[in-house]
Amino acid sequence: MGVTEGTIVKGIGGFYYVRSVDKTYQCKARGIFRKDGMIPYVGDRVEIEPLVDEEAVITRILPRKNQFIRPPVANVDCFIITAALKKPELNLYIIDTFLVMAEYHQTEIGICLNKIDLAESGEIEAFKEIYEGLYPVMCVSGKTGEGLDELRKFLAGKKSAFAGPSGVGKSTLLNRLVDATLAETGEISEKLQRGKHTTRHVELFRLSDDSLIFDTPGFTSFEVLDADEQELAFLYPEMVPFAGQCRYYNCRHLSEPDCKVRDAVEEGRIHPFRYDSYCRQIKEIQEMRKY
Repeated sequence: MGVTEGTIVKGIGGFYYVRSVDKTYQCKARGIFRKDGMIPYVGDRVEIEPLVDEEAVITRILPRKNQFIRPPVANVDCFIITAALKKPELNLYIIDTFLVMAEYHQTEIGICLNKIDLAESGEIEAFKEIYEGLYPVMCVSGKTGEGLDELRKFLAGKKSAFAGPSGVGKSTLLNRLVDATLAETGEISEKLQRGKHTTRHVELFRLSDDSLIFDTPGFTSFEVLDADEQELAFLYPEMVPFAGQCRYYNCRHLSEPDCKVRDAVEEGRIHPFRYDSYCRQIKEIQEMRKY
């Protein structure tokens, strides 16, 4: 029947579901992948050989632009770093950690601030003051639907994934976006203020002809950052214009003299919250290097 190309949209129990132009095939992967240490991931572009009754065999995994282990997905174009204004309490350092990891993997980035229906005066503006100008910021309410049209426009033409801490409403937003109940919405633990994991497997849903979105049980935390101290500043876009202007070429922007990054913080060109996150991450990298 010939070879055709498609995208893996789901993997359960050793079966992979591959969407081609006209249909979705239930596939098994050839044993050669296991021998070569390769595992098909949701998001992979693959070549398949159709058999009968919409069954097929995956014969080749096409080159990936990126891949992640937890959750196992590939070819992410864009991360939507998702935070909740409240419930759980907004944690800017966690947001900055997700942003740095997305920068490290060289994906497009957007920030989604959810639960704006709970906002008090000035809270949304204070958040925008930190991040607008660095990344697209979309303020939405998964409960009321406010702001979702803007989010849909941003997702157009991309293969995107929500990333953010538990309980911020990623599954609720996904349900709203695809206009169907595709993921259970977990309750928030009042004691821990943490979301209960409700997504059980990875799946790739179509929002429109050119827009796909991953539904995953992961991306509530990234793998350990494999960046070094010299590299970190280049993962903060607002620091990049200043990082090469310091007196010392290997300046870490902590306490060195004539540091243009710290000058920019004092002059208000880099937000102090962001600089604090940078310093904290430098310390974490130093601690990791001890082990």
